[in-house]
Amino acid sequence: MAYCLNPDCQKPTSNPQGTKFCQNCGSKLLLSDRYRAIKLIGEGGFGRTFLAVDEYKPSKPRCVIKQFFYQGAGAEIAVELFEQEAVRLDDLGKHPQIPELFAHFEVDKRQYLVQEFIDGQNLAQALETEGAFSETQIRDLLNNLLPVLDFIHSHNIIHRDIKPENIIRRSPQGGSPPGGTKTDELVLVDFGAAKFVSAAAFPRTGTKIGTAEYSAPEQMMGRAEFGSDLYSLGVTCIHLLTQMHPFDLFSISEDAWVWRDYLHSPLQDRNLGKVLDKMLERATSRRYRSAQEILEELNPQPTAIKNWSNSIPLGNLYGNVNTPSPIPNQQLPIANSRSPITYIQSSTLVKNWRCDRTLIGHSNWVWSVAFSPDSKTLASGSRDKTIKLWDLQTGKQIRTLWGHSNWVWSVAFSPDGKTLVSGSGDKTLKVWQIPSGKIIRTLEGHSGPIYAIAFSPDGRTIASGSGDKTLKIWDCGSSEAIHTLTRHLFWVRCIAISPDGQTLASGGLDNNIHLWQINSGRWSRTFAGHSNWVRFIAFSPDGQFLASASYDKTIKVWDLYSGKEIYTLSEHTDLVGCVAISPDGQILASSSRDKTIKLWQLSTGREISNITERSDAVSYITFSPDGQTLAAANFDGTINIWRCD
Repeated sequence: MAYCLNPDCQKPTSNPQGTKFCQNCGSKLLLSDRYRAIKLIGEGGFGRTFLAVDEYKPSKPRCVIKQFFYQGAGAEIAVELFEQEAVRLDDLGKHPQIPELFAHFEVDKRQYLVQEFIDGQNLAQALETEGAFSETQIRDLLNNLLPVLDFIHSHNIIHRDIKPENIIRRSPQGGSPPGGTKTDELVLVDFGAAKFVSAAAFPRTGTKIGTAEYSAPEQMMGRAEFGSDLYSLGVTCIHLLTQMHPFDLFSISEDAWVWRDYLHSPLQDRNLGKVLDKMLERATSRRYRSAQEILEELNPQPTAIKNWSNSIPLGNLYGNVNTPSPIPNQQLPIANSRSPITYIQSSTLVKNWRCDRTLIGHSNWVWSVAFSPDSKTLASGSRDKTIKLWDLQTGKQIRTLWGHSNWVWSVAFSPDGKTLVSGSGDKTLKVWQIPSGKIIRTLEGHSGPIYAIAFSPDGRTIASGSGDKTLKIWDCGSSEAIHTLTRHLFWVRCIAISPDGQTLASGGLDNNIHLWQINSGRWSRTFAGHSNWVRFIAFSPDGQFLASASYDKTIKVWDLYSGKEIYTLSEHTDLVGCVAISPDGQILASSSRDKTIKLWQLSTGREISNITERSDAVSYITFSPDGQTLAAANFDGTINIWRCD
């Protein structure tokens, strides 16, 4: 059946499948010559929502058409909200827990928005059919949705309408895995009320938007903040826990939330109750400041590694994995100290770096850069969906590589320099021929954005880390995924392969670093200690140490053999986004959103240089293979090339 989109049509459902024009009113049924509405799934004062199919694609995938045709009082604001949803979705790009925007256009003086169809039921429907949520379900909900809120807040967007109806529990694909149940993935929808904010915008009062029973007090006064979304999520949680309307859970006489009085049984998880109470604080000064702050209190991490006796030491990683080797503790530096790494030989360190040139060409943030093995060419991947190749002797662009349909998060040269691999928000890896720039092959298999990639030293395998919470190891010859590694609770944000090609390290939004055997795909151990996302990791050239950068504003250096933390660097004043170790193993470089690059002596953790001549934050840094150049990618779309004197 084809559904007529004309609001005035009296018989919109009287059209057989394949019909091009409505048999009742004569209106064209194929929207933009591509999208066919098949079912009305929602209707309100501003317009209607339809289930549709994309006739342009051979598989005819399902999608959602949102139609706006409101002409009454306040139409100007309504139009702005509708257009705002398209802008916000476009700004956010692809995220596995946010519906993807496919198109936005106007036809016959009616506006349309086409986006990804999310198959599942919203939490209001789930509450009605299944009853009150358990404490475990609420904890899982928070762990599932808070990283999404952190993501949209990092893009300076406030959702402003968090409620059960706008959270969809995606139907699991392929059933449940053997021996367990598939984890529900929650999708945040309806960005029609979303608002872009800046530091200058916060003091000003804006439009009151949202659903009253879930809205924070400051939002009802037109002054929504990031914390307003956290408040609304807290109200959503207590509504799901009690199955009571939010207005019934607040006592006006006591001026306090009394949600515990309506629980079906006493709350067992005291920490969860404490977290919810703080999310529901009416005073913004007493409420959580960020989604990450909630995640930290909801999932407290151990402050120190207490017992590694059950882990597999790296020295025994490729022997009998069931029999750990003894760890010679007497040979280890003291964890959390600034004691020197005595088994690294020190030499004269280069302390003076100058900006040799700035590469300008990208139209948006540059997420990653990579040197060719001969240090003559630089590749850069950007939010503008392109990859650029640069001649480092002249500073000129060699060519621009087009092929990805979303942001390019990561790029890496093969060890022989003949190919380049890229990872993108379009969920694919692409392998490019160098220097022609032709696409050799596309690797598909991830269901989320690909944030990190790495070549093995022998060039035979590629590793990738994704927003689908998995890592994949690919065979370069067959282009097949050899192993899919699952242990991370949230996105895999960074990966690195050891110099001997035997160990894969991964870090992500669960604050942990995992080590894996590349040949078998088996997990070997976990490094825990960061209190926020692990954003980047790097092996030392001798393979003995691992450096990690985190959004907790610190850098940690780990002994790979023992699993012990050697020292922590905490001199940055904002999120630390990247670390790099020089080819000679002497210098550790770090970059931060505090707009500085710091250089440290790896053997001691002593700061030896601080590059502050910058106008924007640094997203990525890397040393050239010859160690004479440091490339820094910036959020302003430029790349600085630093050379040592």
